[in-house]
Amino acid sequence: MFNALTTSMQPFQAIQHLFFIGIAGTGMSALAQFCAGIGKQVSGSDRYFSTDAANDTQQKLVQAGIQCFQQDGSGINSSIDCIVISTAVEASNPELQKAQALGIPILKRSELLTLISNTKKTIAVGGTSGKSTTTAMIFQILEHAGLAPSIISGAGLVRLQQQGLIGNAWVGKGEWLVIEADESDGSIVNYQPEIGLLLNLDKDHKEISELQQLFATFKSNSRYFTVNASHPLAAPYSSDTTFDFSSTDASAGFKAEHFVQQGLSCSFTINDVPFSMHSIGKHNMENALAATTIAARCGVAIATSAEALKSYEGIYRRNQVLGQKNNVWVIDDYAHNPAKVAAAITGVQPLTEKVVAWFQPHGYGPTRFLRNDFVHEIASVLRPQDEIWMSEIFYAGGTAVKDISAEDLINDLKEKGCNAYFVADRNDLSVALQPHLPQGAVLLLMGARDPSLDAFAKAVFEAL
Repeated sequence: MFNALTTSMQPFQAIQHLFFIGIAGTGMSALAQFCAGIGKQVSGSDRYFSTDAANDTQQKLVQAGIQCFQQDGSGINSSIDCIVISTAVEASNPELQKAQALGIPILKRSELLTLISNTKKTIAVGGTSGKSTTTAMIFQILEHAGLAPSIISGAGLVRLQQQGLIGNAWVGKGEWLVIEADESDGSIVNYQPEIGLLLNLDKDHKEISELQQLFATFKSNSRYFTVNASHPLAAPYSSDTTFDFSSTDASAGFKAEHFVQQGLSCSFTINDVPFSMHSIGKHNMENALAATTIAARCGVAIATSAEALKSYEGIYRRNQVLGQKNNVWVIDDYAHNPAKVAAAITGVQPLTEKVVAWFQPHGYGPTRFLRNDFVHEIASVLRPQDEIWMSEIFYAGGTAVKDISAEDLINDLKEKGCNAYFVADRNDLSVALQPHLPQGAVLLLMGARDPSLDAFAKAVFEAL
């Protein structure tokens, strides 16, 4: 369907002007910033851009030297060397059609990331959950160790955002590049990293059997491969136990123990070296363990990793604490698949006697595919006093069969005896929640893909 660009047709070094359709998306904006950072001419469009008032992402892209257009075709002309698209761009998109009419080569987001990764010593982080956090932690450790790494991430690092950046990309002077390797679109098989990392393997966008085939290819394409020996489906991919990691398996070369959650911080040890982080949940201990193991592959001492992660400030909308108001903590999280939602709920339970969790599913197809898994995972972690709330499925446009509702999941959870509530319009959530939030409760807000979730979470916090 698309006129894909290949390295044999035109090397990455020869591409001077790239145009991104849907440039405001997290994966697209990261690539755009990286390309601008290495001296390419970059422009792009997005349906969320307006000529009246530039949104935050648009402003930061412009500050990075990227020219931004409304998604009306005005920015596309014959001077462009290639068009970059994500899987969200459909064949009927008029900008894509204009580019094809002009004969401009089309490059998928994952194909561009592959070309970039081939220019560096790449660490590719794979797995169903934890990729963004682990990618950020690896980057922080390598930077602290003086290796000047680069990063292309699916989420903004808080420490980079504090510098006025979107935070999901950085061009370093060193030889290492840390990327997320996405299995959802199958593109993980395209990368040939120096180091491949498999965090876990759970049903998400694809069936387990499909994921197993993808990760097998990912392993074969990696020069070195590291796996989470604690995860039963990831452990069989081990190629060298010396550089595997685990919180349960003593045979792994790197082992985390003695986890303690102390308010919004946690402590643990890795191979008897003490660690402390301002993070929530055992899953973040495992992310730190994975990052430390990969850093050791790069020659970084465990003690150096411990020192680096003391100042880890997290990433955008991953266990992001918005604050405490009227003695209720509000935490915003990107959790969006069954395992992530369950982990997010479990992670905040040590903080409070009662968790009130709200989740906005995204996409009718994904919600239908994962319905039973969502119900099983959520029901398995909710304590008798905890509650789960949902609002209607986020619809991003395009073709979709709307034959399922978030209310269907809520009804399934009620049948399992859970305290489950449906508020179709999320704008009614704040009022509906008030009687359910005792002092000391944690309100956990979860969802992905919807660019307005950040503002929504802040509005809920203000309304407490």
